[in-house]
Amino acid sequence: MIAGVLIVLVYDYTNGLQDAANMLATIVASRATTPIQAAILVSFFTFLGPILGGTAVANTIGNFVDVTDLETVASLTIVLAGLIGAIAWNLITWWFGLPASSSQALVGGLVGAVVVAAGPEHVVWGFAAVATGQLTGVTKVLGALLISPILGFLFGWVTHRIMSFALRGARPSANRYLRGFQWLTTAALAFSHGTNDAQKGMGIIAMLLVLGGVSAEFYVPLWVILASATTITLGTLAGGWRIVRTLGFGIYKVRPIHALDAQLTSAGVILAASAIGGPVSTTQVVSTAIMGIGASERPKSVRWGTAQHIVGTWLITMPGAAAVSIGIYFLIQLLARTA
Repeated sequence: MIAGVLIVLVYDYTNGLQDAANMLATIVASRATTPIQAAILVSFFTFLGPILGGTAVANTIGNFVDVTDLETVASLTIVLAGLIGAIAWNLITWWFGLPASSSQALVGGLVGAVVVAAGPEHVVWGFAAVATGQLTGVTKVLGALLISPILGFLFGWVTHRIMSFALRGARPSANRYLRGFQWLTTAALAFSHGTNDAQKGMGIIAMLLVLGGVSAEFYVPLWVILASATTITLGTLAGGWRIVRTLGFGIYKVRPIHALDAQLTSAGVILAASAIGGPVSTTQVVSTAIMGIGASERPKSVRWGTAQHIVGTWLITMPGAAAVSIGIYFLIQLLARTA
């Protein structure tokens, strides 16, 4: 049980490491702050997010697989294999500077391990609930992950059009004010990230507490909230500087107005998703917001090749993490038999 909680906290750390770049990229690229100032600002508000943001996302993440009918050791082994698979994928994509989705890695890792080890009936797919107009289980998770990037692109496009119209007669000195406002919008983005991404680890720990017999029902204790908030913040402080270059400079040349629009768009989409318990990817939302902003201004200047590379990474994340988690599960089984 203790080992399981520690592994979840490692996942939280890699989540913060991966997603730090999403929050740092635009404010650093537009020269609104120094990298150190940005890291401190983002880390502080990331820490506040899970403490003040409720547990709606944690409830969703903690209930899209159900292995409570298995023996304690078997159920814990399956969940831990899924987590290790997600962590491994996060580290692989971080090392190569690819802005992959930690959320997709978590879903792919858990679903892969559960399907192979316990069977597909232990995954709460939620397909039947869709017919009644409800979203639950994997359907709710995938729905949020698929819709949020589309909204990021559309709202990024619209936001930039509105801002460009409002500032059409502004002098270059207006950039100083735009950079100042980015302190607020980046804080909002970091807070929204904390309310969504940190809750994923919280939900998994709450699941482990039920599987281990520590809790009689699913709920998130205060110590779990504080532990997840602290760990994801440490990962954020470590920073994903490899990915900053991709998001801040590799998609579109980001100036202060673009950075401000991207932060506003991303924070709004992520906070709205958190309010309804929809786990989304900060990576996807920020990336598509930048794409939408670039397409709104000069579509030919958007580096669509880099964008395609990012989208390709998203497409392979879930099956990739699932494959890694399946391999981890079989390795654990092999070690258990030879021990």
